[in-house]
Amino acid sequence: MQELFQQFDVWSYFWMTIKLSLWSALWAGLLGTLLAIMRVSPVRILNEVGAFYVNTVRNTPLTLVVLFSLTVLGTRLGISIANQESPTFLVDEAIRWAIFGLSIYHAAFVCEALRSGVNTVPPGQAEAARSIGLGFGQSLRYVVLPQAFRGAIAPLASVLIALIKNTTVASIIGVQQASVFMREGIEFRPDLIWQLFLLIAVFFLCLTLPIGVGLTALSQKLAVKR
Repeated sequence: MQELFQQFDVWSYFWMTIKLSLWSALWAGLLGTLLAIMRVSPVRILNEVGAFYVNTVRNTPLTLVVLFSLTVLGTRLGISIANQESPTFLVDEAIRWAIFGLSIYHAAFVCEALRSGVNTVPPGQAEAARSIGLGFGQSLRYVVLPQAFRGAIAPLASVLIALIKNTTVASIIGVQQASVFMREGIEFRPDLIWQLFLLIAVFFLCLTLPIGVGLTALSQKLAVKR
């Protein structure tokens, strides 16, 4: 296994996977929260737009979403989200479009996880909030969403784990992360294929297993008592 570290820049591949995961999780969380608010909004148009987004994106392959982000939005429409004067412009552009694609895709799943958390909040609590003069936004902020997040920790953990594993799709637009390392390792060092598979498996286990165990325990600890 030491030969793999000597021949390949293993840590840079792994670090790129971690960066993709962190940034995508952040933006997916923000967009997913906004979509969840739209889905439970009493304003019909917002509800319908949120439902259309979720149903469309969830039923579209992630590979297509990532490819569309770079090839259509970036190349065809000429939308640039990186500094064109930077010597690493092409690399930065691919990375940011990969984050964009991963974020908008997983935001749909974050939305549904949060909406399931909203459904665990008794309707009487929202009605009580309105009875004391709180508007829809205030009810969400102070009553519904805090409990929804607590109730959705376990589903959100599943979404985060799926996001981490799905970062491998970014290789389709040239982002150098763990799946690229695996492909190059298979091509140039087929004699070390078992060590390569073991290294990749251990890396993803080290990322996903603590998240699954930790957030599941947290969800049980913070579960709202009914």
